[in-house]
Amino acid sequence: MRDFASCFSEHAIKVSDSSCSGSNRVPSTQNIVSYLYKTKLSTQKELLIIVTWCKNLMGQGLSVNIGDDPSCICKVDTNSWPFTKKKGTRSFESGKSKINIFWDVSSARFESGPEPSDGFYVVVVIDSELGLLLGDMGEEEAIKKFHTNAQIANFYLVARKEHVFGKTLYSTKARFCDHGIDHDILIKCRGENGGLKDSELSISIDRRRVIHVKNLQWKFRGNQTLFIDGLPVDMMWDVHDWFFNSSASGYGVFMFRTRSGLESRLWLEEIMQQKEEKVGFSLLIYACKSP
Repeated sequence: MRDFASCFSEHAIKVSDSSCSGSNRVPSTQNIVSYLYKTKLSTQKELLIIVTWCKNLMGQGLSVNIGDDPSCICKVDTNSWPFTKKKGTRSFESGKSKINIFWDVSSARFESGPEPSDGFYVVVVIDSELGLLLGDMGEEEAIKKFHTNAQIANFYLVARKEHVFGKTLYSTKARFCDHGIDHDILIKCRGENGGLKDSELSISIDRRRVIHVKNLQWKFRGNQTLFIDGLPVDMMWDVHDWFFNSSASGYGVFMFRTRSGLESRLWLEEIMQQKEEKVGFSLLIYACKSP
């Protein structure tokens, strides 16, 4: 990530709420989605929880990682045989904390991506306190079902990371603030497979083009500031490997990150080291070329 330009553009583009309308999402194959949550317990202890959904030819999988301890990873192959792994629990200890993870995807409904749309739950209980709750289950039901205390930790989404495959079009959705709406993001490129003369990059949000880069082979890294839902959002791209990586594993990286103000730091890992109550949301897209 440090290869990105280290400063943001002085020119900003505003995406107004009035332009937000439903758009047809051009299908690109999404095979991994990771969510990074920050949880703060009533004891003021803070933990990072990573929930990852994946999809491949063998089926779909789920993993939950608590903090940086490699022993605190719960991995589930939800399409394995026998099907008992579609519902279960895992318990372990880390940093003097007792952690229990509960999941049920036996009735989950999946669309085109690796994560379920509904019909599931993932619950993380830390020291008898509800530390993370995802899916259809309500807080009161979770407290009763898993015998936790009435205290519910403060948890919120910090970042989302997607791995997608496509030829020239990549699409996704993102909500940049708690009370905002879902925005359609469409990334379109051409010329990266040898046609350097006409190479260009176009990024649209809710059908409005906000970034257009020509001669992409010479401008393969860059950044721009957008205003979405009244918030400044840094948008950065790095498609160096599309042009100059001889292996087939080259990918382009696109990052959207909200800021609380124009003077906020740019990098997520730097902000995570600060003692702030809450940080902005980041969306990372790793775009690989389909053969």
